[in-house]
Amino acid sequence: MMKPLEQSTLAIIGLGYVGLPLAVEFGKLLPTIGFDINKTRIEELKGGNDHTLETTSEELQAAKQLRYTTQLEDLRDANVFIVTVPTPIDEHKRPDLTPLIKASESLGKVIKKGDIVIYESTVYPGATEEDCIPVIERISGLIFNVDFFAGYSPERINPGDKEHRLPTIKKVTSGSTPEVANFVDTLYQRIITAGTHKASSIKVAEAAKVIENTQRDLNIALINELAVIFNRMGIDTEAVLQAAGTKWNFLPFRPGLVGGHCIGVDPYYLTHKAQSIGYHPEVILAGRRINDGMGAYVVSQLVKAMVRRRIQVEGARVLIMGLTFKENCPDLRNTRVVDILKELHEYNITADVYDPWVSVEEAQLEYNVTPLLHLEKGKYDAVILAVAHQEFRQMGIEAIRELGQTTHIIYDLKYLFPAEATDLRL
Repeated sequence: MMKPLEQSTLAIIGLGYVGLPLAVEFGKLLPTIGFDINKTRIEELKGGNDHTLETTSEELQAAKQLRYTTQLEDLRDANVFIVTVPTPIDEHKRPDLTPLIKASESLGKVIKKGDIVIYESTVYPGATEEDCIPVIERISGLIFNVDFFAGYSPERINPGDKEHRLPTIKKVTSGSTPEVANFVDTLYQRIITAGTHKASSIKVAEAAKVIENTQRDLNIALINELAVIFNRMGIDTEAVLQAAGTKWNFLPFRPGLVGGHCIGVDPYYLTHKAQSIGYHPEVILAGRRINDGMGAYVVSQLVKAMVRRRIQVEGARVLIMGLTFKENCPDLRNTRVVDILKELHEYNITADVYDPWVSVEEAQLEYNVTPLLHLEKGKYDAVILAVAHQEFRQMGIEAIRELGQTTHIIYDLKYLFPAEATDLRL
């Protein structure tokens, strides 16, 4: 027998960009346990700070029923477990379910009869019931849909977005039985002011999530390919997009590096599953190839421009402004700015990185990159505006040009400034 919602205690497994906002919202209403294996993260949150900047100190304090722990045994008090661990890809672009499987193994040690496990991590259709649930069954000795139940409600967190936040983004829900589906839907309705959409099955909810970002990935891939074509024709891509954008149904996508925890990753989950059932997804993989190649394309364009300006390529010094995967947030997950860094290294070009949003320690740990703390004038042969942080826009193009040597190139990947103010645009 499942406990009634009002008598439930929740446990959020993983307190990153997805899990913490969830724990905070539920912690305002119901007894909630925030669990993470990272002791530093738990101590940070107990101290009222969130380095991801997704929640404020005031919001953390408002979650009066939320407590934090690194101890698995503390989760025995819960009857509803929500898993929000990352689902990355490996170096071969294959789904890496290791964090998800380890979380399922941990839950198998503490789950009880009548409990519910809800997964929020992005996966391919079938992963919850075919990959995760059997792990819980094996370790707990309990029978799925007899002794315990499952739900799936894909996360839709948009890091750095202060307008579209957890409560204001419509939530897809699902459950392993009709009764559980109703429970999960009612649970999320308590915190989601934008409402919920109850999917007909867990697989439908999983598929819906993975195609959201696949669709966006393909749209950006199309614009990236158009940018390559227009560059060869000597046409300004942004000018073309502005003109086309005057039609009411033209979608306002822009070219660029496609990284982050979702758009650059999720399509590979879908293509992996498609290939496992004997279908080769040509369109999706073509879009991925285009987007994965943009870092190399950017550097090739820069090098050509340097040669035209008679700037010595080998031994040149380039400043990359921005390291995060998107503007105005500290999120470094799967940032494709590192592709530019690697490609510059191939040309024996020295690259410095400046990003006021990132943690130096995290950049060093994740990518062996040490961002600058201060900028020097007159030092660089080229400056690449890789991320549209508000600080860069506020600096102004003249201040950015002062960072360059007498002859230099400003490459504006994000259309921060008018075309005539810069030397190269994507």
